[in-house]
Amino acid sequence: MPGHCADSACRHLRSCCLPGQEWGIVRRRVDTVLAPDGGGTADTKDAPGPWDAAKPKSQVPVWRAGFSWSVLSVDYQRILQTLVDRLRLGQNPLTCQEMAAVFGMEVVPARVEALRSKAKRLVARGWPAEPAPGRFTLSPGVAGPDGAA
Repeated sequence: MPGHCADSACRHLRSCCLPGQEWGIVRRRVDTVLAPDGGGTADTKDAPGPWDAAKPKSQVPVWRAGFSWSVLSVDYQRILQTLVDRLRLGQNPLTCQEMAAVFGMEVVPARVEALRSKAKRLVARGWPAEPAPGRFTLSPGVAGPDGAA
């Protein structure tokens, strides 16, 4: 029951849009207060939980085995889906200019840079890889949205 209370409290607090660092502090405090051993903290690093999911158009969690794409906002999921399609077709890694064209966007510096920023953020957190500067492909081990690699 305390675990359920902690998860419920954390979901409620998470919905209040706490910034990232404050969220970690709140999560540890809730775990401490509701811990069955009277104050020990639960280890939240081992298993993904509701507190690991990114809010829409927000942060990108570090990829771990077992994560589904649902933890990412739609924009990031769209980038990954394009990389999966490209890999499935046996094509080379994708550039941000090509990505913009695939998405039907104007291929202008502002749009390309916005895509590059998102792609780099995903790379920094282990979702896709950047085998050559400016070229993106899916990281080994990251499965498609339905669980298929």
